[in-house]
Formats: sequence, structure tokens, C-alpha cells
Amino acid sequence: MIDAIRPRLRALRSGVRFGQFVSVGAFGAVCDNVVLGTLLHFGVAPELAKLAGAETAIVLMFLVNEHWTFADQGAPGVASFVRRFLTSNLVRAGGVVVATAVFSQLYRRIDVSIGVAGVELWFLVANLFGIAAGLLVNYVAESLFTWQVREGER
Repeated sequence: MIDAIRPRLRALRSGVRFGQFVSVGAFGAVCDNVVLGTLLHFGVAPELAKLAGAETAIVLMFLVNEHWTFADQGAPGVASFVRRFLTSNLVRAGGVVVATAVFSQLYRRIDVSIGVAGVELWFLVANLFGIAAGLLVNYVAESLFTWQVREGER
């Protein structure tokens, strides 16, 4: 069993793929924060706003990863695409749990005020810490389960 897993774990070391994944993640972080900030502005509870932002980012990042980061991975066809989309949402749940827990703990337990032009931005900083914490969970899970990378591939 361990011998079967080792090549897949070694495939995670691809600097190119990891760089692309992080770049897509930065795009996702912007989307997540825009939704989070907008919903907080309209009075939505912080954790619900965070979850809505995360799901928006997950869908958009999946589409970019599907066509760029992991374009050479996965079987063709609609059924395979739908399987990857559903798997991506499922495996990213771990990253969302980590990101939301970190965000919630920082946002609710640390009394920091970061104001710019009269706008409070502590939620943004707390969310970025949460996103960073969930990044590795997401990279490993997406690589192994969604696109099933193998050693020797980019």
C-alpha cells in the first residue's frame, strides 16, 4: 500500500504545478474576500459570509485549475468533468474547515483594528491567514484525489 502511494506523493513536489496552484489560489483569495467583505457590509454573520466567499472561490478556482494547472490530468468527457468538480468541492471542504476555523478564531478572539479610509479591514487579514492555512490541505487533496497526479508528470 505504501509503495503505491509514494509515487503520487512525490508528484506533489512539482514546482510548476504548485506555483500555478498558488497563483490560482491568489485569484480565489481575491474572490473570497470580495464576497466576504460585501456580505459583512450587508450584515451577514462572519462565518456564513466566509463560507459563501469560500464556495464562490472554490468554483472559480476549479474552473481555472481544470483548464490550466491540471489541464493535462484527468479523463476527458462530461462525466469525468462532473466527477472532478464534485470531488474538488468535497476535498476542498477540509481546506475550508481549516480556513474558516482560523478566520473565526482570529476575527473573534483577537481585538485588532485595521482601518483604511474609514473601512475596517481586520476581517481581510484574518481571512488571508485562514486561506494560507488551508492552502496545503487543498493542494494535497486536489492533486491526489481530484486530478490524481502521478510522478513524472509536470
